[in-house]
Amino acid sequence: MTLAFQGIGIGASNAIALGPAFIDIKGQRILTQTPIRADEIQDEIARFDLAVEAARRALKRVHAQIPPDTPIEIVEFIDTHLLMLEDTALIDGVRHLVAEQLCTAEWALQRQRDILIAVFDRMDDPYLRTRRDDIEHVVRQIQSFLRGESNEPNLAQQDLAGHVVVARDLMPADAILLHHRGAVAFVTEYGGPMSHTAILARSLGVPAVMGLHDISRYLRPGELLIVDSASGTVIANADAQLIADYRRRLSAIQARQGRLRALVSRPTRTRDGVEIRLQANLELAEDVELAKINGAHGVGLYRTEFLYMNRSDLPDEEEHLADYSAMLAALDGRPLTIRTLDLGVDKHCEALARPGSNVSNPALGLRAIRLCLKEPELFRPQVRAILRASALGPVRLMLPLVTSVHELDRALAIIAELKRQLDRDGLAYDDAMPVGAMIEVPSAALTARAIARRMDFLSIGTNDLIQYTLATDRLDDAVNDLFDPAHPAILRLIQLTIEAGRALNVPVGMCGEMAGDPRFTRLLLGMGLREFSMQPGALLDIKEILLDSDVGALARRAERLFAQIDELDSSDLLSAFESV
Repeated sequence: MTLAFQGIGIGASNAIALGPAFIDIKGQRILTQTPIRADEIQDEIARFDLAVEAARRALKRVHAQIPPDTPIEIVEFIDTHLLMLEDTALIDGVRHLVAEQLCTAEWALQRQRDILIAVFDRMDDPYLRTRRDDIEHVVRQIQSFLRGESNEPNLAQQDLAGHVVVARDLMPADAILLHHRGAVAFVTEYGGPMSHTAILARSLGVPAVMGLHDISRYLRPGELLIVDSASGTVIANADAQLIADYRRRLSAIQARQGRLRALVSRPTRTRDGVEIRLQANLELAEDVELAKINGAHGVGLYRTEFLYMNRSDLPDEEEHLADYSAMLAALDGRPLTIRTLDLGVDKHCEALARPGSNVSNPALGLRAIRLCLKEPELFRPQVRAILRASALGPVRLMLPLVTSVHELDRALAIIAELKRQLDRDGLAYDDAMPVGAMIEVPSAALTARAIARRMDFLSIGTNDLIQYTLATDRLDDAVNDLFDPAHPAILRLIQLTIEAGRALNVPVGMCGEMAGDPRFTRLLLGMGLREFSMQPGALLDIKEILLDSDVGALARRAERLFAQIDELDSSDLLSAFESV
C-alpha cells in the first residue's frame, strides 16, 4: 500500500529526491511561569548569560565545520544568528523581564520571543516577515542550554549519506551540516515557502517539503521516501513502478540542470536577435557570488532595509558607503541599482520608533519615499553615500513607492542639493548617475509618462502593484487565490508603463516576482519588457526561455490577445504564449 501525503506539504523548490528516512522528531516542552524571589534575580540573569554564551560557542563551532567551498550566502545564516546573540532587543529584553516580573529565564525568553515575533508578523514585506525565523531559531538554541541539553544536534552527528531527514523543524545550522553529511532532502512538520529552511534548501539545491504536520506518525525509520518538492508531496512505501518513474524524473531534472549551467556563458539574446538584460535582486553583498555564478548582468534591485534593522541607531553616511563599496567590488564592474530605503511602521527599526503611532494598515502608511520626504535627515545620508559610491562604479539610484510627480520633484531637489554639498566638500561622484522610480501603485502606472519625463529609468515592482490594484494580500490564505499577476488590470498597468518608457526612450525593467516566474516570461517579452530582475536562483530558468523565444512573434500575439484580454482566462492567456 502506498501512503501519499499530497496537498498537505509545501514544496520549497522544483526538485526530487529518493532515500531512506532518518526521523528525528523531538517533543516540544510546554513552559509554565515559575516565580523566583527578588534575591534570585542576579543568579537567574547569570544563568541566562551563560546559556547565551554557550549558544554563541556552539554556533562558532558549527561555523568552523562548514566546508570552505560553501557559498557565502549560506554561511551568512550562521553569521546572522551570531549577531542576534548580541542584539539588545532580545538579550536585554530577557534580563529586564526576569528582574521586573520575577520569572525564570526560560519564561522571560519565551515572553520576549513572543514580543519580537509579533513585530515581525506585522511587517508588510513578505521577505522581511520571514526574519522571524531567526528569532525562533536563536531562542530555541538558548532554551536548549537553559534546560541543560547538549547543543550538538543528534542529526548533525550522523552519517546521513543518501538519507531523507524528517524533523519537526530545522535550524539553518542544522540544515547546512546535514547537507554536508549527505542528506538528500528535508521533510519538516513546520515551516513554509519563505521560511529559512526553504530558502536554504533552494540555495543548497536540496529538495524540501514543509508543513507536513505529524508526518512522523506515518513513517518508519529507514523506509524509502520519495520527496517531490515541486508538488509538496512525500510518498512512502511506494511500489516498484512508481519508484522507477520517479528515478527517471530525477535523471531528467539532473540532466536539465547540467544544460542550464551551460547557458551561463551564452549571450542573453532571443531567437530573433533581441538583447535582454537579466539582473538579480539582492539583500547582502555576500549574495553577489550566487548572482554572478548564474550569469546576472548586474543588480536590478538592492534592498537596503537590513542596514536599519535590529539596531538602536541609524546607519550613517560612511556605513552606507562602506556597504555599497563592498557591493561594487564584488560585482566586478557590473551595474548596481540601489533602492533607497523602503522602511515604515511595519518594519522594526528602534531609531525610528514613533511613540503613539497607531497604524491599522502599514501598507498604506508612512513608508518608502513618503517617509524619506517627511524625514529628509533620514534620506540625506543614504543619498550622499549612493552619490559617492557612483564614483567607484556603475550605480543607479531607485526611489520606491512613488505615487506622484510631486514626490519625485521633491526627491530630485534633495538629490540636486546634495550634489552641490559634495561639490563644496570636494567629494567625487558621477554627475550623470541614473535616477529611477519604481512603479508599484496604480497611480504611478497611470501617470507613467509624466514620471518617465523626470526619470532615467523605471522599474515595475509587481508584488505591490498587484496587492494595491487587486486589494489582495498574497500571504492571507483567505484571499491569496485572488492574487493574479495575469489579471487584465495588472497587465494593462504594466503595458501603460512599458509604452511610456518606449515613447520617451526611458528603459523599463521589472524587479517583482513576476519577472522571475517562467509562466510570464513570454507574455512580458511580447508586451515589450527587455529588462528582468529576479532572485539569483531563477536566472537560468528564465534565460532558457528567452533564448528559445521569438520576440517579433510574441509581440504580434500579444497585440491580438490584448484586444480581447478582458474576456480571457489567465490560464488561456498564458498558454497562448507557451510555444512562440
